[in-house]
Amino acid sequence: MARKTLRVTITDEGRDKGKTFVLTELPADQAERWFIRALLGLAQSGADISPEQMAGGAAAFAALGVQALGGIAWPTLEPLLDEMFECVQCQVAANIPLQSISAGVNSQIEEVRTRFLLRVAVLELHIGFSLPGVTPTSGLQLQGPESEELKPSTFLGSLVSWYQRAFAR
Repeated sequence: MARKTLRVTITDEGRDKGKTFVLTELPADQAERWFIRALLGLAQSGADISPEQMAGGAAAFAALGVQALGGIAWPTLEPLLDEMFECVQCQVAANIPLQSISAGVNSQIEEVRTRFLLRVAVLELHIGFSLPGVTPTSGLQLQGPESEELKPSTFLGSLVSWYQRAFAR
């Protein structure tokens, strides 16, 4: 079975408006290792994580919330952030092959908000908590494999709300 994909079109005003990014689900073993490393980083930062949560991978990470990432030491967090963009490609035009986005050079992404929104969408793709009937988050248009517009989950909405509050300070 093919890995899930998600098309993200930026709708916010700014230099990235109208750009489309294609996110492709990481292989299960790579995604599992990412979530376990994130949970270990949280545990090392002092977060109270039970053995059951450590074994829970993506679901446990979602339950703890992204706010906890703020407690992870930078040497642990930086490679996790870099690895998130391994599954993101930029679609410049329909007739041009997708372009990879490397961790060091993100010339296709010109706004900090776009980087954050893409990170949230990567988590959404891998955690898979899409709930029907939730109001779409501003700044993004999400499309699944058959080009149907998707509505972000409450998890995605809470992450974007957290980000908006953090930058409003």
